[in-house]
Amino acid sequence: MPPRKPLADKILIQQGDLTEMDTDAIVNAANNDLILGGGVAGAIRRKGGDAIQRECNEIGSIPVGYAAITTGGKLKARFVIHAASMRLGGATTGDALRSSTMHCLKIANERGLKSIAFPAVGTGVAGFPLEECANIMLREAAEHLRGETSLEAVHFVLLDDAAREIFERSWKKLQSELASGTAGAGGA
Repeated sequence: MPPRKPLADKILIQQGDLTEMDTDAIVNAANNDLILGGGVAGAIRRKGGDAIQRECNEIGSIPVGYAAITTGGKLKARFVIHAASMRLGGATTGDALRSSTMHCLKIANERGLKSIAFPAVGTGVAGFPLEECANIMLREAAEHLRGETSLEAVHFVLLDDAAREIFERSWKKLQSELASGTAGAGGA
């Protein structure tokens, strides 16, 4: 068995277009009715085609804090994992973001996926604070990657420099907490 890559090499932060990611899966910042409206979901629907929304319609509503997987349609990614961090027209909470991120990672592992790309879930129309989002999502990803998983790379794909810098700063802080043993156990 090859040696495991260090955590720092498995969590990748970049600026870019999530819908262009050539990963096994990309994550949609979804509402629990899985209706692909605006923001990230709208971009995924436009680029990925109607097949994604059709599969979402077949799945129907899921609880807030959960996730569901569909085809990637015409996207480079084979799958879209829909992180239901809010109700349609509602706001994202820290607990819903933590839970939906964990469910996305769990689904990816259950499917044997090697790579996944997340946006800053909940920070667009749902108005969740970017720094809190970064702290929650990065901690969930780190906890997941420290356990047994098929995932080899977790990408965070941010829309602009400011968001990328916030995620990079949060990741550096979390890495030093993990190295010194002061990071709280996030439930892995």
